[in-house]
Amino acid sequence: MERGDGLVAPAGLAGARWLHRLGWIGAAILPLGFLAVFFVWPVCVLILTGLSGGGSPGSGSAAQVWADPRTWRVITQTVVQASLGTLLSLLLGLPAAFVLYRLRFRGQGVLRGLATVPFVLPTVVVGVAFTALLGPSSPFEWLGLDQSLTAIVLALAFFNVTVVLRTVGGFWAQLDARPEQAARTLGAGPIRVWLTVTLPALRTAITSAAALVFLFCATSFGVVLILGGREFSNIETEIYRLTVQFLDLRSAAALSLVQFGIVAAVLMVSARLRSRREQAAALQFTRAAAVRPGRAHLPALLVYAVTALGLHLLPMAVLVWRSLRLPDGTLTLQHYAHLIAPPPGSRLAGTVFDAIALSLRMAAIATVIAMVLGVLTALVASRRPRNAALRRAIAVFDGAVMLPLGLSAVTLGFGLLLTMRHPLGIGVDLRTSVVLIPIAQALVALPLVVRTLLPVLRGIDPRLRDAAATLGAPPWRVLVTIDLAMLTRAAGLALGFAFATSLGEFGATAFLVRPGEQTLPVVIAQLIGQQGADNYGMALAAAVVLGGLTAAVMLLAEQLRGEVAGEW
Repeated sequence: MERGDGLVAPAGLAGARWLHRLGWIGAAILPLGFLAVFFVWPVCVLILTGLSGGGSPGSGSAAQVWADPRTWRVITQTVVQASLGTLLSLLLGLPAAFVLYRLRFRGQGVLRGLATVPFVLPTVVVGVAFTALLGPSSPFEWLGLDQSLTAIVLALAFFNVTVVLRTVGGFWAQLDARPEQAARTLGAGPIRVWLTVTLPALRTAITSAAALVFLFCATSFGVVLILGGREFSNIETEIYRLTVQFLDLRSAAALSLVQFGIVAAVLMVSARLRSRREQAAALQFTRAAAVRPGRAHLPALLVYAVTALGLHLLPMAVLVWRSLRLPDGTLTLQHYAHLIAPPPGSRLAGTVFDAIALSLRMAAIATVIAMVLGVLTALVASRRPRNAALRRAIAVFDGAVMLPLGLSAVTLGFGLLLTMRHPLGIGVDLRTSVVLIPIAQALVALPLVVRTLLPVLRGIDPRLRDAAATLGAPPWRVLVTIDLAMLTRAAGLALGFAFATSLGEFGATAFLVRPGEQTLPVVIAQLIGQQGADNYGMALAAAVVLGGLTAAVMLLAEQLRGEVAGEW
């Protein structure tokens, strides 16, 4: 009811408040319900099935799993690979962050956009690229690095240098430059200024990036599967081997519990470090002025050049080059023609072109799901209620949505197979269709969407909302004109992350595809595992196509990102 002065009557105001609260509750329930049905339930069923003796008849007891030396070897290898990958990513990423965020030169924006591409390239593409670079008949076969720990660490750094340079670089660009200037004025040299002023100021950003990189390295699947084989298995690939080859759910469940512990610990540390980084960024008084490259910056420029050309560009260039060559050295487009018309004797069910079309459709559906859920999650998680209990509940909600970021995609895929026969009593067996593929892909992409959008909303000054409400704007209008308007600045990049991640998802999809309905990453892995020059050439060509698609998506997303783009 409206009064004569145009204000809402108390009864109407109370009703509007209840409607407002129900709206926020619904916004939280939808993502939580999706996670509960398609993530928590499948994963819990898989673990309980394994630990309760639901493994294969020949599987041992849980005590035997922990007594097996291979279990501890796999856990140790996972930690070692993740630690070395994190260290190398930091050593290469910090100079790159300095060059791209503290120096000023022509083409810098283009290089920042290109730096994002390696992070979203499908793991199967990167694995194939490093095999083409270091494997048999490759230009660097003489190094003897094929199927080695070194190859795995290099490939892990290939992805995660981007995480370091974007996380640290974005923070570095906001640092107050006056302490460094004061130190130089007092006679401190560049190294001393770095060690005593800059490094302490960057500590929160560096440790936050390191925690995130360690998480990505510890849960890497495609890279380790292709480059490491069984000798260098990590927890992720071992879970895949135990479930697919031996149906040993008990052993897989034991390793899954270890992975849960690692993921939970790293996510807790990462969340705390991220909070400290945001608080530190809020305390910066001035934005550091970028400077033009000089002689003193040559070491950083050299390391960045080696990283961009040697680590990122070289493997992809060799991949493209070898996809255009026959075993006798003849240049040809034959491998690409085979993507449409497979050669005689090919064991593929359908063509690679069919797999490309299916991958694009599945990625589009997954992107829509991830964006809808991601926007709702970011809106809810960005609220700052006065009630302490509500604040803790929102923190738990935010953490729950992040869990798919570090969980084994293999565990997720197998769990979906166990639970989706007739889920929630519906009369349809979802396992017989491709409907589970975009659901699994959306689960993998959702945390990246949230991490892109959430900092944008948290950066909104609460006084803007208060001012709008004071001027008479109803809650829905405040939400549309302030929150959603700000989200559009990062929506392009979030879309890019969601689509590229879904397009290249391999771990969970490998369990969910059906014969004749395989996505492109699964087809590439299948071709790599088959003998014959034609199969290997097709795998190289398909990897080039998949890498080109994801790169084009991310470069377009960078152009649409606007002035604000969350943590990326």
